[in-house]
Amino acid sequence: MHGQQEQSAAGTYLAFVEQRMAADGCGTQWDNWGGAPVLVGRRAEFRLRWMATKLHLFTVAAAVPEITVPVISAFTDQVVQYAKNTKGGLPVGLQNGVGAFPLLVSDRVDPAAVHWAESQQRVKFACMTRPVVVDSSRQYVGMFRGKPLLGRVYASYFNEKAARYFYGQ
Repeated sequence: MHGQQEQSAAGTYLAFVEQRMAADGCGTQWDNWGGAPVLVGRRAEFRLRWMATKLHLFTVAAAVPEITVPVISAFTDQVVQYAKNTKGGLPVGLQNGVGAFPLLVSDRVDPAAVHWAESQQRVKFACMTRPVVVDSSRQYVGMFRGKPLLGRVYASYFNEKAARYFYGQ
């Protein structure tokens, strides 16, 4: 894997997520974002019940020294921009959309960051994100699990993928 990261609880968790995404048919790769290793998983699905749209789902995960609200918020914005720039095909909103799980893992997590992630799905035009905050010291995964007003048709899909990728280690 990547140096010291492989011995840490965060590194073990990221390896688990990578394995779970690959088992679900996601393409996975490690990228370098600003000198830090970042796991990127990606898949696209078309469903008639989604009003005949194609959803490009990105999961971008990284270990960080500490997770605060500004850190997870900035990472979420980065992931949305990355997904929009790399999804390909028709522009977002024309019978296709982007879904993303921006995931950060650390053994130092501000409770406010967990609350921020659990409070709501973030939606920008045809882009839905469910930030994930993982406290590796407590083995706790914090994210929104409800049915949002916007993007409600995709809620069960997001919940199913989150259960498959982030829980059960």
